[in-house]
Amino acid sequence: MQNPFGNQNNQDFLKNLPTPPNYAKVTNDEGDIRIAKVGISWTTFWFGPLPALLRGDYYNFALIIVTAANIFLVGMVFHLPWLLGFPWSSLLFTLIYNQMYFRRLFSKGWRPADQASRELLIRSKYLKE
Repeated sequence: MQNPFGNQNNQDFLKNLPTPPNYAKVTNDEGDIRIAKVGISWTTFWFGPLPALLRGDYYNFALIIVTAANIFLVGMVFHLPWLLGFPWSSLLFTLIYNQMYFRRLFSKGWRPADQASRELLIRSKYLKE
């Protein structure tokens, strides 16, 4: 990732980057850092699977697309117009997408970058102690 801060790729600066209280920093063995919100994903509500695609989270992107397609097909087959008129998959993933994103990162070997992020992730039940 290109460094937007213009500090000659100083990783110490990125590790000490302040974050809002509801955001967590995670890192991997290569020293890459990702910062994401803990809680409801409003971007997923408004933009559907695009936040997952832009984060490079292709697994959850595909899951959101397949879920939306299945809900649409059920609505079409059983003639349920109320099911077709509202973005139900976006509402569902609004509530759980950020947790799915963090758990996917943890399964790939990522870990909290600092103690505040670790405590936030444990308190929000995104990470087990």
